[in-house]
Amino acid sequence: MTVKEKLNMLEDLLDIERDSLNEDLGLDEVENWDSMAVIALIAMFDESFEKVLTPAEVKKFKTIKDIVDQME
Repeated sequence: MTVKEKLNMLEDLLDIERDSLNEDLGLDEVENWDSMAVIALIAMFDESFEKVLTPAEVKKFKTIKDIVDQME
């Protein structure tokens, strides 16, 4: 999966416009990044990547790149 595909997946998850995310963007700059987004992200990782993320792990994410790097 390419970085672009991962970014598109996150944009769909966050219900934001395509091509609005980049890896350098801080999560505090993403309007829809909230507790519901964290839950959706954990579910997406479980479903799409068969990877279990804990809320504590998600809390360590500071940028979009931090999330993209875990999407394997």
